[in-house]
Amino acid sequence: MQFGFSQTDPRMYEIIAGVSADRIENDIQTLADFGTRHTLSDTLSETRGIGAARRWIKSEFDRISAGCENCLEVFYQRNSVEKGANSRIVKDVEVVNVVAIQRGTKYPNRFIIMSGDIDSRVSDPNDFTSDSPGANDNASGMAGTIEAARVLSEYEFENSIIYTGLSGEEQGLFGGQGLAAYAKEQGWEIIGILNNDMIGNIRGVDGVISNRDFRIFSEPVPPTETEGERRARRFYGGEVDGISRQLARYVHKMTRTYMPEMNPMLIYRLDRFGRGGHHRPFNDAGFAGVRIMEAHENYTQQHQDIRTEDGIDYGDVIDHVNFDYAAKLTAVNAITLAGIAWAPPAPEEVKIGGIVEPSAKLSWKKVDGAAGYKIYWRDTTSPTWDHSRYVGDVDAYTLEGIVIDNYFFGVVAVDEQGHESVVSFPSGIIRD
Repeated sequence: MQFGFSQTDPRMYEIIAGVSADRIENDIQTLADFGTRHTLSDTLSETRGIGAARRWIKSEFDRISAGCENCLEVFYQRNSVEKGANSRIVKDVEVVNVVAIQRGTKYPNRFIIMSGDIDSRVSDPNDFTSDSPGANDNASGMAGTIEAARVLSEYEFENSIIYTGLSGEEQGLFGGQGLAAYAKEQGWEIIGILNNDMIGNIRGVDGVISNRDFRIFSEPVPPTETEGERRARRFYGGEVDGISRQLARYVHKMTRTYMPEMNPMLIYRLDRFGRGGHHRPFNDAGFAGVRIMEAHENYTQQHQDIRTEDGIDYGDVIDHVNFDYAAKLTAVNAITLAGIAWAPPAPEEVKIGGIVEPSAKLSWKKVDGAAGYKIYWRDTTSPTWDHSRYVGDVDAYTLEGIVIDNYFFGVVAVDEQGHESVVSFPSGIIRD
């Protein structure tokens, strides 16, 4: 199938239509019915606690795999955390993630990841026995991840996709730390992680009700950058153009292209003020990662004992979850995963030049699978890539009349069907 570089892929609309709000509702209900999914809760019961929850999640991934001729590799990834690792680890615990890999046909060691959190909590983060249904935080993100696996398992991709349930988030992001370390040990090439943490609430504590707005949190530059890279940014720019920011823009672009009824909000912050999520351990390891979540939170329904107080119903129960909205954000993830998984790798060794000239010059190393390349540019104050030019199957190009000082630039690889990689921001200078 070749539909040209300016058109859309009709399969994306099939993917969007394939996401089921009813299945997501059923999965959220199942997860909430485990009573508590606290990281330190019961692991032996078949009906209550995090052990029962993670076994059910694995069984769902196994069921999906059986329906696609064993297209998923499903396994537990385990990490031991000792008592006293922080104030929220009051006993030794095995933090267990559930991982399902859909291997790519061409680049099996390149991975784009979607995650949700398995665990839940109440007001006291160390209370691992009280009911903690965690319907929105974060059964919604976990259910969305399972549903994305159901839908995307019907397709083949060149790059690999990982669907994962991460544990230990509320106790200190231990699941993400463990999987990020495992990825490095295995030599995985991580394109990025889409961390879904609360994707089901549309009624904000601020009184705003919206089933269209959602936020994409991303840090500006990796914490692993070198001193030399930091110095170069001071002179050449790039303070808001790290790998996570490019991943966030990719989510934004896919949403605007295929789901224009939704309003993706690019938030220039690692996470909500003073708070954290499971993309952060991947960022800490040098991988791209973003948090996708609702725009209007209700804090009476997060990390709360179930109770009624002063006429307010507290607690993260399923009555507060909007399943159609959760399905929309699941679809946002699914088309982003598909877009990246169908695309060639991003261009490498991108360089830029054009100092004191009326033109901007770019060069790059060609990548396998690319039919051509596209240059993007934008005003330095714009959050999104607003201008582009397809330049063909070349490894260098000069944008005549575009003054380098006034814009930021990036390059993507494009395959024969028009799928684009994530943008590569220049990391070197062309010296004539």
